Amino acid sequence: MPVTSPCAFDNSHYERACDQAIAMCDGNMRSTIKALIMANEYLEVELLELQAAISSGCVPKRSADKASPDAA
Repeated sequence: MPVTSPCAFDNSHYERACDQAIAMCDGNMRSTIKALIMANEYLEVELLELQAAISSGCVPKRSADKASPDAA
């Protein structure tokens, strides 16, 4: 009987995401990889832009309904 870890990792959502990405590219693995690389590059640029904005002191205003607990 195989021993399973009590905190076994469930990667079924990754499997579904892979299947969906491949299907969106009509089963073409090269196109799928290319699309994922492009998406990753886009997200990396977004992250760099957000980090630059935060380091320059540009932060979004807090909305009134999300006031800090210190405000009371």
